Amino acid sequence: MDIGMSLGLLGAAIAFSLSAAGSGLAMGMAGQAAAGVVAEEPRKFGQTLVLQAIGSTNGIYGLLMGFLIMQKSLLVTDMSSGLWLLASGIPIGVVGFIAAVGQGKALVSGIILVGKKSGEMAKAIIYAAMIETFAVFALLISFLMYNSI
Repeated sequence: MDIGMSLGLLGAAIAFSLSAAGSGLAMGMAGQAAAGVVAEEPRKFGQTLVLQAIGSTNGIYGLLMGFLIMQKSLLVTDMSSGLWLLASGIPIGVVGFIAAVGQGKALVSGIILVGKKSGEMAKAIIYAAMIETFAVFALLISFLMYNSI
């Protein structure tokens, strides 16, 4: 295996594993809060499930970039392209992780809000979506870096 290919595959691993780990933490936090709400009011299962699912988006972004980087890594023959692929996985990996953890905290608060007032679902989603914008920015930067190779 060529060093360039190895570096590119490392970039794919960073993109996916960090963002997926953050999403796992976010969904775990949201799931704990959701279970508490549903234990008191089982009819709120659907609302809390939607909020918990929002925590998965950063992992999905990392998966997308990971697949793209991995595919291109298999064609890389030089070290500089491999380094560039490695670098393109860092923004979505790092920002995806941090944003997912922050989003998990917002989701917990949103689930508690919905637990107390069912009609506030839109506000709970908006709080989580505000954090989502930074993950989308990181995805964009990673994608632009990837496309410049």
